[in-house]
Amino acid sequence: MSSDTPNAPSPRDRREAVREKAQLVRAQQSRARLVRRSGLALGAVAAVAAITVVVTWAVSSAVGRPQLSPQNLDDDGFAVTSITGSVSAPGLGDAAEATPTPTPTPAAEETDAAAVPAVEIDVYVDYLSPGAREWQLANAQQMSSWVNDGAVTLAYHPVSMLTAKSNGTKYSLRAAGAAACVATHSPATFFTFNSELLTRQPAVDSDGFSDEELADLAQAAGVEDPKTVRSCIRDGAYISWVKDATERAVSGIPGTDDLGLTGTPMVLVNGQQYVGVLGDPAEFSQFVLTSASDAFYKTQVETPSPTVSPTP
Repeated sequence: MSSDTPNAPSPRDRREAVREKAQLVRAQQSRARLVRRSGLALGAVAAVAAITVVVTWAVSSAVGRPQLSPQNLDDDGFAVTSITGSVSAPGLGDAAEATPTPTPTPAAEETDAAAVPAVEIDVYVDYLSPGAREWQLANAQQMSSWVNDGAVTLAYHPVSMLTAKSNGTKYSLRAAGAAACVATHSPATFFTFNSELLTRQPAVDSDGFSDEELADLAQAAGVEDPKTVRSCIRDGAYISWVKDATERAVSGIPGTDDLGLTGTPMVLVNGQQYVGVLGDPAEFSQFVLTSASDAFYKTQVETPSPTVSPTP
């Protein structure tokens, strides 16, 4: 009787079975590697696509986002059309307050007042400039009188020449932006806020006021919509505009003979720069009176009287 089992596979069959099993394992491993590679490739493509979307969104947002510009602008300046309330002028003393300043018009016997053109006064102001403070304190009262009389047109141009002089807080830039916020959202109180910024001016190389403190000053000045103005100042809505306006003024001031902003304050009367004593209101008044007379006589020369034909 044989001991061999009739159904036992032969050595050849066993080798074939092992070979088939090995091929099956290799095929499974190949499929697994393929799946892993495909997953990695898809992940990389997805990552690149995500990065592309983010970059595209960022660029399109930066390009598509409009740069905010203040309202009520004229050559990067804010016109003051009327001034309500009394204007304090600390440091001038009683003598300065007691001396009335003449309205800048030629002599009454020389001309009809209705024919006198208003004198154009433009003030380029950095709210950290001691000179700007000195000029404002000396001339605020007579400027108020002239504006209310309609004798002059007054515009302030906030700039940021001293941005690096506030311990890194960029106070000069932020204060000019705050002034633009007030001029946009509460133009009637711009002159008051402008005067407050200069009267309460912080020292050069100090931190200056925070945005919250600037907003508090604006509210104390009586702005019409304190919440909107505060939000505008907090957000720095017009910071970019201030930078660009400063660069434009440095490059060249409209309406002048190639004048460029070199420092503040720069005070222009009918396009001519005032170079007198900043703290002397009488000298500035005389400069304005002279400019008013020159403008009047120039108008008379350019507008000759009509010729009357002789009667035949």
